[in-house]
Amino acid sequence: MMSAEVPRFAEHSVYLTVRDARGTLTPNHTQQVTLIVAACYIVAIGILWHVPYLSLIIYPFKLLTVGFHEMSHAIMGVLTCAHIHSIELDPDEGGATRMSGGIPWITLPAGYLGSSLIGAALITCGFDTNASKIASLVLAGFFLFTLWWARREWLTWILILGMSGLIVLFWFVKGGVALRYFILFIGVMSCMYVLWDVIDDTIARKVNSSDASAFADICGCCPSQVWGVVWLIIAGCFFAAGIIVGIVVFKESAAQQASDAKHFLPVPGSSGAAPSASCTSFWTLFLSVASAFLIILW
Repeated sequence: MMSAEVPRFAEHSVYLTVRDARGTLTPNHTQQVTLIVAACYIVAIGILWHVPYLSLIIYPFKLLTVGFHEMSHAIMGVLTCAHIHSIELDPDEGGATRMSGGIPWITLPAGYLGSSLIGAALITCGFDTNASKIASLVLAGFFLFTLWWARREWLTWILILGMSGLIVLFWFVKGGVALRYFILFIGVMSCMYVLWDVIDDTIARKVNSSDASAFADICGCCPSQVWGVVWLIIAGCFFAAGIIVGIVVFKESAAQQASDAKHFLPVPGSSGAAPSASCTSFWTLFLSVASAFLIILW
């Protein structure tokens, strides 16, 4: 009679898979700090949201998330062959994207869901310094496209130039560590604003018309509150996914991130910057973005 050795439970493939997944989803010390900072952001944003005068602190970031909302409309409009006429931001934290053509049942939900996805991606990048640098470059691209469609809107110019200045400033602080927390803040702010905006515009029905009401008119099967709940759930999933992906992907410690950041687009004069090549690449990147701004202005 032949007998086979029964593997120990600890060596079973299912157990190893579960153990590996648990280890992957368990945040290390650096990630725990990032999560604590993100939680503080959530509390601070929640407190500042409706407090008179203090709400002015996050007012520019509210406008930025409105810009993400309108930019998402415009991007999906372009992808569905729409002609974008303009993007407008309102001082009262409103906005409008004027377009003709396209597919409305795709472009209408793109505002809420697109800005939520952008926020989730920024939260993920906020777990790593180099990823935050890449995210800031992507944001620069978003800013350029927004200015192209809103080049006559003074409020949009002030907002984007101010945010660009903060990004450049934080890039120079401690090798990009400050930039990482700034990107994390923008991501948290964007996701929270989407959640609140969906509740305020669709479920609470504090406005007469919204993207959800227009979407409900097109579909004709469900009221706007139903679509608001659906979009709220999707936006919440994006928020959670941004945190989970950040924990799974970026496992480097703070020291490892600092070391890697010295060799990835280091600021001129930093200890990790190569004598000429890195400085040249940094200033080439900076001058390219500045030139694009001037071309749009012209």
